Amino acid sequence: MAESEASLSDLFKQAKSDQNDLDNLDPRSDDFKALLASCISTLQQCSQLVDRLALFSSNEDIDDVSTSDIQYLGIDYLLAELTMRSYSPTDRKVQLDEASQMFERVVTRLDEYSLLQAASKKLLEAYKDGPRTFRIVPEAAGMEAKRNTKIRRFQEEKELKARLQLLREQSQSLNVDDEVLRNLYLAELNLYVYQAFQALDMISQERQILALVPQQPDPDRPMHPVNDNRDRRNGMHNGQLYSDRLDSPELLNAARPHRGILNASGRPLQPFTITSQRTDLRKGVFRPGHSLPTMSIDEYLEEERKRGGIIEGGGPQSEQRPEVDEDNVAAQDAATMKAREWDEFVEANPKGAGNTINRG
Repeated sequence: MAESEASLSDLFKQAKSDQNDLDNLDPRSDDFKALLASCISTLQQCSQLVDRLALFSSNEDIDDVSTSDIQYLGIDYLLAELTMRSYSPTDRKVQLDEASQMFERVVTRLDEYSLLQAASKKLLEAYKDGPRTFRIVPEAAGMEAKRNTKIRRFQEEKELKARLQLLREQSQSLNVDDEVLRNLYLAELNLYVYQAFQALDMISQERQILALVPQQPDPDRPMHPVNDNRDRRNGMHNGQLYSDRLDSPELLNAARPHRGILNASGRPLQPFTITSQRTDLRKGVFRPGHSLPTMSIDEYLEEERKRGGIIEGGGPQSEQRPEVDEDNVAAQDAATMKAREWDEFVEANPKGAGNTINRG
């Protein structure tokens, strides 16, 4: 038994040391991933040893637990935190389920030892009522309530970390008292409880986001053809997929009289254009999805006026007839002749004379 306990102590110290070293590594590096996997494996061995040694029981009180064993109550929390950090895009939902179960297990066990405050007890009850929709502050609460709760919990976390840092400094002395170590481990557990509910809140939000992400198609699963009326309109068989963007290679090949571009003697069999594909792709990256104007509105109207596409005249200005200069005899005669011709036309063509259908 003593040998197993010594082994548990060494493994737990190694795991906590490795976990602290993770903060100094790049999460994208191979060293981080290797150390993370090693740390998770070590904590899993610690959890197995705790179960084998039966260190904890729901029938005992926290005073019945030895000081050196209190720290092992947080193994599930450390495992859950590392599981959250080992992000896997394909198995993320499974990771969230495993982490939430471990967070719930550690908080429930601490509640059995009467280590939860009244506010934490209410949060535990709220989580058990709806694990998938758990939030520290309900969605129905107003912005002011959310803000006040966030400020209050921030102050609580700050106080817990300050007390924990003070106890850690006191525990570094050579003749450290057993009471100081006990308070240190209990302070760690109190911080774990606070951060566990924070993590459960984040897991609930992440689940909602993942539920909105479309599922990726299985590459090993063949795609079934889409039966659409457009297939029949385009003369396509059931084994071909409809696309309104590009014709399939089979249709293009069937429409061409020749499969190649050059014949055996090097003569072109069909027209083609040589372009720089890389340059074309580079130009098309920042190209807008709509056609940009090539001229201003004034330029367009001027071009249309030159082409005779704009009819000018009419309107109120057409009623204003220019006055004939009295000194210009030729202009006076032309105006008089025009007026006579109009009068003769009106007399020869009375109003309504051309109406052969609806005569009055």
